[in-house]
Order: sequence, then C-alpha cells, then structure tokens
Amino acid sequence: MDKSKFRLMWLMVMFDLPVTEKAERRSATQFRNFLLDEGFEMSQFSVYFRFIGEKERSIPIVKRIKEALPANGKVSILFFTDKQFSDILYFHDRTLVENAEIPDQLALF
Repeated sequence: MDKSKFRLMWLMVMFDLPVTEKAERRSATQFRNFLLDEGFEMSQFSVYFRFIGEKERSIPIVKRIKEALPANGKVSILFFTDKQFSDILYFHDRTLVENAEIPDQLALF
C-alpha cells in the first residue's frame, strides 16, 4: 500500500454565512473570492477544497483563513488524507463524477 496516500492532505472549508443584508452578501462573496484566490476549488456553493500536500503546509493557510473570516456565520475547516479524499463519492444529476486528482504541481497565482 502506498503510504504517501496517508501523508498527503486535502483541506476542506465549509461555511454557512448569513446573506439577508447587503453587507452580509458582500462579506460572504468576499470570503468565497478569498478562498478561490488561495487556490481552493468550489465543490458546492459553500464547500471548497484544496490539495495541500504535507499537513505542515496547512498552518499558514489556516492562519490566512482565520484572518479572512466574516464577522458572522459558521466556518468549518476539515483535513483529509489523500486516501480518505479519494474515497469520497460525488454525484451530479444522479451521475457519479470522478474525484479531483492531486495536481501535478501547485499553481502560483
């Protein structure tokens, strides 16, 4: 068994943010755009994920997420090994969709 699948990590951010007021909608949009700018990919409207490699690399990413948190709402940060992430089943319109693969290299924007 490939032990690297248990060392390589994915980071998932899930959130439930209020959007009833114009300022809240703006704040939620800014947070979503922040996650995209940080290299996260949208899985669902309030679920984003990113391959981070070694878990130690998550420390500065989590710190930046904490700094960008909106004033209100709930945000959860989850860690998955590559093996756990590869076992997630995705369906779109009742059709099984292929899982995201580990990027060949990390893209810098």
